[in-house]
Amino acid sequence: MPTELPEVPVSSEQHLRRRAVLVAPGSDERKAGKALASAVDEVALDLEDAVTAAQKDAARELVAPLVREHGAARTVSVRINGRGTPWFEDDLRTCAALGDALASIVIPKVESADDLVEADRILGDSTVPVQALIETPAGVQRIDEIVAGPRVAGVIIGYADLGASLGRARTAAPEHWLYVQDRVLHAARAAGVQAIDGPFLGIADDDAFRHSVQWVSDLGFDGKWVIHPAQITSAAAAFTPTDDQVDAARKVLAALEEAENRGAGAAQLDGRMLDEAVAVAARRTLSKIGA
Repeated sequence: MPTELPEVPVSSEQHLRRRAVLVAPGSDERKAGKALASAVDEVALDLEDAVTAAQKDAARELVAPLVREHGAARTVSVRINGRGTPWFEDDLRTCAALGDALASIVIPKVESADDLVEADRILGDSTVPVQALIETPAGVQRIDEIVAGPRVAGVIIGYADLGASLGRARTAAPEHWLYVQDRVLHAARAAGVQAIDGPFLGIADDDAFRHSVQWVSDLGFDGKWVIHPAQITSAAAAFTPTDDQVDAARKVLAALEEAENRGAGAAQLDGRMLDEAVAVAARRTLSKIGA
């Protein structure tokens, strides 16, 4: 049975919801099919790390019809092979031909805006957006130019490759990544694109996983990649406002609107002064439910 997620409407004017993004190997039709049948917000079909060199062409041929079949009813993206690999251009051209069925292209190991400019050139007239996977120290260092690159709808932190580059243990606690997380989040917010946390390097829905999800949710991220269906519900829940939070946000905006209609210079609610910072937070809460 598909995992049940909270029913949350999505406004067409908002970013696509990416509270939980399930990664599935593009070379395994059974696993890809199970992912596409799940209730996760987005499925990222992987042509890169999950596919051996010998299977690259076959995986591309498998993924394309899956996107065409499922892309109209749900959010499906494709992680391609990176610039500098023999498969980069073919992957991009295949994605460009998928049209509106494809939600985005995830480009791995983006290290500068040049990677995105080259992808944009190959994609040509296609309007498909891209998500930039930040997996190297160079990518972190140049994050400001990356988020401003062509077609960028979001950025994702890739911990496995980044940790290997830094010499950081795979078991490092979420707090040990705070500099990278804040760096990426600030750049994403300044550019108005989504900030998505990369996968926890484990497949269980355990305390360690839930702590990592809550950590980045509290920081302000929009969602998280998961690598096992068991993690979907916990990930989605961490990025979904509670009913109380939604009610509080609506009350804040109603109080501000009422004060403005009265011509009052300030608004109050439950004994506290309301300002624009409180309003921004309230609007962000409601944006998470498409309101």
